[in-house]
Amino acid sequence: MTVSGGGPPVSDWDVCCFKASAIFILLQPRCGLRAVGIDGVDRSGSRQHEPLRALPANKRPRWLLVAVAAHAWVAHELALMKPAAFQYLQPRSRAEAIATLARYGGEAKLLAGGQSLVPLLNFRLLRPAALIDINRVPGLDHVDWRADAGLRIGALTRHHALEVSPVVARHFPVISAAMAHVAHLAIRNRGTIGGSLAHADPAAELAMLALLLDAEIVSESPRGARVLAAKAFLVGALLTALADDEMITEVRFPPLLPGSGWDFKEFAPRTGDFAIAAVGAIVAMRGGRVTQARLALMGVEETAVRASAAEALLLGERYRPALVSAAAASARAAVSPHADLQASADYRRHLVGVLVEQALAAAFARGKREAI
Repeated sequence: MTVSGGGPPVSDWDVCCFKASAIFILLQPRCGLRAVGIDGVDRSGSRQHEPLRALPANKRPRWLLVAVAAHAWVAHELALMKPAAFQYLQPRSRAEAIATLARYGGEAKLLAGGQSLVPLLNFRLLRPAALIDINRVPGLDHVDWRADAGLRIGALTRHHALEVSPVVARHFPVISAAMAHVAHLAIRNRGTIGGSLAHADPAAELAMLALLLDAEIVSESPRGARVLAAKAFLVGALLTALADDEMITEVRFPPLLPGSGWDFKEFAPRTGDFAIAAVGAIVAMRGGRVTQARLALMGVEETAVRASAAEALLLGERYRPALVSAAAASARAAVSPHADLQASADYRRHLVGVLVEQALAAAFARGKREAI
């Protein structure tokens, strides 16, 4: 079916009346108006203000009319802030979804959780000819563990499902910990792992985890299945290696080495905000020495990145505070952060050093406990 985001025609007069009513309510305290009932009685508990209709004409707040006129055009624009018309399709199988996506030749978008897609549609930054809702496609929301293959997660698996999954907590507790930092619970209840990876936000936890844990992203198209390493999949900010006719179907995480310690650290202005910087760490040890070290950073480059030089410093070494400090300094020197309204480049670089040092210390501590 065709969905028109504009809705029924809205006249300027309708918009003006609607906006006038809204502004009248919002500005009552500014106009000396309180909770006045239809009988003219002030219900707010204070009688220092009279109802508007009881005021003489020369005392009425004429500037309210000016405010209405100034804001009427805003209401008109808001009335149009809806998606452009598109075809809404609901495939009931994986094959149907892939065939439908291919049929539109890059002019369609897949709808999973919609937490990033819908705002882009509403602002008309995206104008797809079709929206393909894959929420009714079976077999895309699994969380499976196999000792020989690792963790396999279906593309429609919600963030909150990963956060509370006992399977994920047992084998990849770093994923469980990181999911608690993803936006707010309402977002986590709808957002999906496949959608997050396809969106490829530089400050997205799942993209960083995919890089940290050497994940493989499985996509399917009419040409068959394709498996890409996370590093090859994440091309740039909001840019991936997916072709127009490809759909992510699964994400695979190979097993961690025995005795691996882990940690995830994130700094954001407020709970639920996008991170200014975040760090994930994995440290595996044998005989007290590091056999594997992984450090991934997000929020400081166009994509999530691995701190390869810092990882190399740790290999073969025993834990000591000076080693952790050196790795943190290496990671800090390797990044080229951007500046924005939230933080300067220098501040982000400083955060990388602090968070890497904290994450590595915690990962070493967990690794020692695992080795006992």
